[in-house]
Amino acid sequence: MSFDTPLYLCGPLREPKQMLADQQYSGHTSIHDDDMAEKLGFRAGPIEGPTHFSQFTPLLVEIWGQDWFERGCFSAHFQNMVVEGEQVRAFVERPAPGATRVRCWAEKADGTPVLEASASIGDAGPSLLDERMARLRPPERLVILADLQVGMTGAEEERVRMDADQHMGELYPFSLNQKLERITENSPWYSQADVSPWGRPIIPLEMVSVLAEYSSKQAAFPVRQPVIGLFADQEIRMIDGPLLVGEDYLIRREVVALSESKRTESYWVRSRIYSADGSQLKAEMLLNHATLKHSYADYPQA
Repeated sequence: MSFDTPLYLCGPLREPKQMLADQQYSGHTSIHDDDMAEKLGFRAGPIEGPTHFSQFTPLLVEIWGQDWFERGCFSAHFQNMVVEGEQVRAFVERPAPGATRVRCWAEKADGTPVLEASASIGDAGPSLLDERMARLRPPERLVILADLQVGMTGAEEERVRMDADQHMGELYPFSLNQKLERITENSPWYSQADVSPWGRPIIPLEMVSVLAEYSSKQAAFPVRQPVIGLFADQEIRMIDGPLLVGEDYLIRREVVALSESKRTESYWVRSRIYSADGSQLKAEMLLNHATLKHSYADYPQA
């Protein structure tokens, strides 16, 4: 007898750690600072969204094996913030034989949704964020982002790398080794060249976000300041992965969408990560930077 009942994998409850309490940008602390978060109406500084991506990696490797690190795509919409001390569990729907895309989600211990996502391998068609972007309506009025345009590119090509003990700057005030001491799902592939299938330690999925944003200030997108922002949607796609610790890369950025909600103005940036000489596309990150309207002092009242 066979059934058409959808089945899923789930991981254990984990307590992700807050590592951005000291984050700074544009001369002020971020939403991840407890005091700043409370001023904006949140009960505490949230844990950064991509921190939760690590909980999915063992489940996706169970499905697709080593191929996940080389050609995998994780595409997430963040639903509710998590603060340190709360527990989170990751879920992945088991794919049908031959399927190249699966539904994923994360919940707090009490069932509160944290994120919804798609995970896919290779050329699997539209991702969750491709579908969300296709439904975006043109913004009626932009104030914070009035000087941005779709198609705008970064002011320069950015050269980046991530060494194991490299401090990742004001945006990410820690190193990879410090992250690995607190990451929810560690692997020797992240730190030991002799056991990595690629002969080098690889950058964990959540730290690809750190690498991609490390030099983002150089893009000089004209966002009006001071303003507080957060990640609302994020996709990380490996094209010729994985990305390697201690390897030089080149990043090119482009604004691919602008949107607006009652509380936010958003600019969606696609960051393409190339080999150091710029000839080979290795990975991409799509990030919806949502800026909070009420954090901008001169925002017009409706």
